[in-house]
Amino acid sequence: GMGVVIGETAEIGSNVTLYQGVTLGGTGKDSGKRHPTIGNDVMISAGARVLGPLNIGDRSKIGAGSVVLKDIPSDSTAVGIPARVVKKRDVKIHVIKRKGSFGDLDQIHIPDPLEKELDAMKEKIRELEERLDVLGNERQFRRAK
Repeated sequence: GMGVVIGETAEIGSNVTLYQGVTLGGTGKDSGKRHPTIGNDVMISAGARVLGPLNIGDRSKIGAGSVVLKDIPSDSTAVGIPARVVKKRDVKIHVIKRKGSFGDLDQIHIPDPLEKELDAMKEKIRELEERLDVLGNERQFRRAK
């Protein structure tokens, strides 16, 4: 791809696809072997950064824009900043949710904040209507006395 940076000590296996803007770079903390080793049949998507003397296993995939700082096992898919394995041998990995994170990285079913707010308002209106009904019934009861 265009704009690809491959560090001096990087090693790349057979049938590797590097898309536009991929960096196989160093972190500046290492001497000697400073750049990644990429296995066979690996795909690294656009804009991904693979940094340091780490290994990307055979048949693995790195998602677009990801920043890989640790080894990725063979037959895995890794995404995010920092990159995390989300699929291994075609089995989705359960990601533990942290406060403020998306957890399973579901980018299709993103909660709609307006819908949540409208649902909360509908619930509040329902509660207020129930209270009004109770007050109306009490008022009628007092008149009947």
